[in-house]
Amino acid sequence: MTQKTKNIILVCSFMLIILIAYKFAISNTIGVRKEFITFKKESLAFDNLPHQLTSLKQKEKYYDSLTSKYRLKGNSIQNSILNAINSYADSTNIKVSNFTEPHKIKQNDLEIITYQFTLTGNYNDIIKLIHKFEQQTKFGEIVNLHFEKKKNFRSGTYYLQAHVLLKSIA
Repeated sequence: MTQKTKNIILVCSFMLIILIAYKFAISNTIGVRKEFITFKKESLAFDNLPHQLTSLKQKEKYYDSLTSKYRLKGNSIQNSILNAINSYADSTNIKVSNFTEPHKIKQNDLEIITYQFTLTGNYNDIIKLIHKFEQQTKFGEIVNLHFEKKKNFRSGTYYLQAHVLLKSIA
């Protein structure tokens, strides 16, 4: 055999040995390494569960305290809104002249409920009630407030009406 043939056989056998080593050793090592990385990520997720659980329990207590504070227990939000308006209206000159059925829309797994009601009374008292709804209650947000000056033709007096749209996400 010539030197050239020996070198060709040597290179081919070296490539064959590398291929066999990859097939039986290196590929298994790479596969085990990938499994190790996934198990390590799962382990980190499981290690974080007690912290998440305590965080969720704290949030639950907070939201329960909010519902009890704003008297949302056992009632629908619509009844709670009406109770809040009536409790404020008892101390002022505001009257609820219209409270229509809520309008519901489903959008991206959320239900958006819009409550429409009409208040009659003094401008300052209505503005104070709207401010109370925006700042002190968690019923939703006021998306539209429309004032309208009307005349009572029997008595010849003018009065103010406010049409309110309150949006709540359920």
